[in-house]
Amino acid sequence: MRIVIQRVSEAAVRVDGKITGSIAHGLLVLMGVEDADRMEDIEWLSNKIVHIRLFNDAEGVMNLSVKDIDGEILLVSQFTLHASTKKGNRPSYIKASKGEFAIPMYEKMIRQLTHDLGKPVQTGVFGADMKVSLLNDGPVTIVIDSKNKE
Repeated sequence: MRIVIQRVSEAAVRVDGKITGSIAHGLLVLMGVEDADRMEDIEWLSNKIVHIRLFNDAEGVMNLSVKDIDGEILLVSQFTLHASTKKGNRPSYIKASKGEFAIPMYEKMIRQLTHDLGKPVQTGVFGADMKVSLLNDGPVTIVIDSKNKE
């Protein structure tokens, strides 16, 4: 599982012109699923997302988590995170899971994040043509892959 975390002042997702999820201060999380992913990946990543220290403390040091600041999370599915650009100019998405596998994993991540954060997370719509708007704060952007725990 691969995620991109962006610290935001605000973020929203629109599908067919309607807002499906929006947050104020918090994290926009883009999530890509591959067939090798398991519940352990969800649990590890959810814990990392909720506790990673990306927000400034009183001294201006990134020392607080989204949970510490009572922030929000917007989770958006994005199969293109598993793009392979090895050959040619057209990315291959062969490693990205199909909906039959990816949708239940996405739904499990929503439940796990809600549990770990202690409040509901906002979401996009899996597989939809989404328009994501955000005001990246910092900018702070982190990429994490559960198969490469650096």
